[in-house]
Amino acid sequence: MKLYQRLALTFAAAVLSTPIALAQAVQGQGASFPSKIYEAWARAFEKAGGAPVAYKPTGSGDGVKQITARRVDFGGTDTPLSTAELAKHKLVQIPMLVGGVVPVVNLPGVGGPVQLNGELLADIFLGRIKVWNDVRIAALNPNLALPVLPIRRVVRADKSGTSDGFSRYLAGASASFKAEVGASQAPPWPGEPLKADGNDGMVQALRSTPGAIAYVSYDRVLRDRLAAVKLRNAAGRFVLPSESGFRMAIAESDMHRQGDDLATLLDRPGNDAWPITLTSFVLLDAEPATAAKALGAMKFLYWCFMHGDDLTRGTGFAPLPISVQSRLAARFIQVRPKDGQLPAYQSF
Repeated sequence: MKLYQRLALTFAAAVLSTPIALAQAVQGQGASFPSKIYEAWARAFEKAGGAPVAYKPTGSGDGVKQITARRVDFGGTDTPLSTAELAKHKLVQIPMLVGGVVPVVNLPGVGGPVQLNGELLADIFLGRIKVWNDVRIAALNPNLALPVLPIRRVVRADKSGTSDGFSRYLAGASASFKAEVGASQAPPWPGEPLKADGNDGMVQALRSTPGAIAYVSYDRVLRDRLAAVKLRNAAGRFVLPSESGFRMAIAESDMHRQGDDLATLLDRPGNDAWPITLTSFVLLDAEPATAAKALGAMKFLYWCFMHGDDLTRGTGFAPLPISVQSRLAARFIQVRPKDGQLPAYQSF
């Protein structure tokens, strides 16, 4: 048995068998991108006998803020922290799942999905293309009756990992976007786009605004039956988002080849790869005051990994590849409670 397998087994025995009061609730907060699946996992965990887990979707920026201030048991972020940031704030970062950011439109009467490429999408969000029947959009959609309707951009009002991933994709597709806006959790969008809080706020704004274009997580596309844009990927094919498309993006990345959970999944090669594929992470206190304080969140998160494929299938997300999962025990054992009540850790 390889070393990482022995570590995983020993870690699982130490954490999953450690008694913890069922009444000790666990609080998470942050990224809205994976919030619905975290809520579903929490219900399944509690049904299986675990502690109650509550997750509040307030955006990646707030997730980092809340766990840094130790106001929650774990924070969610779609923008990973650097090694220096993790050390500075004494945090442990753990990848959880993979999903896609999807441009969605509200175009009544259009007979099929609108096709766009990255450069054209960037110009739309720069405010340079103002109507849906613009000649550049029409050239990519010769079979659609595009409406004479103003384009209304909808963007996130909160600091968001979804915005960070979306703007990183646009910056990679367009030199103009990179120079004028760049990539960040709160991009300085030109003009006066509509703004909404969280993925669910984006859905509401999109639905109430004819001519709108927004960007949301793929699970919201499925749940709310939104009209997704077909994007041209690195293979030159126009594709719709799908779980298989996320898995192909993983397969064509160093996440799969080297187990590097920080490897980019944006615009990977592969016939069906979705161009805006992202990894979502959680952050834990690396030095909690007590083992009891740490174990609630750790038991929940490790339980999710033990049931990963079954819990993720059909949710609009893709599980982490085995090459990443095999290294997770080493991340968990970086959590060292100050009261020293996890003696099993000392044997690693």
